[in-house]
Amino acid sequence: MNMEDMRVDYTRAGLDLDDLQNDPFDQFALWFEQACQAKIHEPNAMSLSTVSPEGRPSLRTVLLKNYDANGFVFFTNYESKKAQQIAQNPNVALLFPWLGLERQVIVSGVAEKIPASESLKYFWKRPIESQIGAWASPQSRAIESRKFLEMKFDEMKRKFADGQIPLPSFWGGFRVVPAQFEFWQGRTSRLHDRLLYSRATDGAWKIERLAP
Repeated sequence: MNMEDMRVDYTRAGLDLDDLQNDPFDQFALWFEQACQAKIHEPNAMSLSTVSPEGRPSLRTVLLKNYDANGFVFFTNYESKKAQQIAQNPNVALLFPWLGLERQVIVSGVAEKIPASESLKYFWKRPIESQIGAWASPQSRAIESRKFLEMKFDEMKRKFADGQIPLPSFWGGFRVVPAQFEFWQGRTSRLHDRLLYSRATDGAWKIERLAP
């Protein structure tokens, strides 16, 4: 198939300034609820971009587990590649690709660790197998085989068989505190709607329309 011939003209909706909430978190909440109602597959899946000390970008998909006026929370191993890069450069970006609605939301800001008490509260809500997996996986490190991972999982399962599984010291959440939100709505003829919220020094949000 010739990829140059693969194209879709986006016609589902438009996005005007008058359509927007004054607060970008309210606008996100509205679009997120619409993504859930539209049965978008894993609407809380988001791409997370980080940068190495050498300036090399890295990208992966993680799951949003909470958001409020303070930011967007996800969880990971604090010894993972993403966490190490955040420790060296906390500037990150998030992308929510709601393609079924011909929409995407881009968030840029600063990632910070959440308190261990918040991580523990979420950790104990996870399925037991996921709790054990957090202990078993040396995330982002090279391993000799899948068998090694399965053996480590079985080892941790036996270790914690008789009691509540504790929160690993190397595992927890990050909160991305936004500086900008971009709400992108696909339009016909590639004249897409792009509305950008930027936080001013006084904490207020400025809204601008960007050319597609």
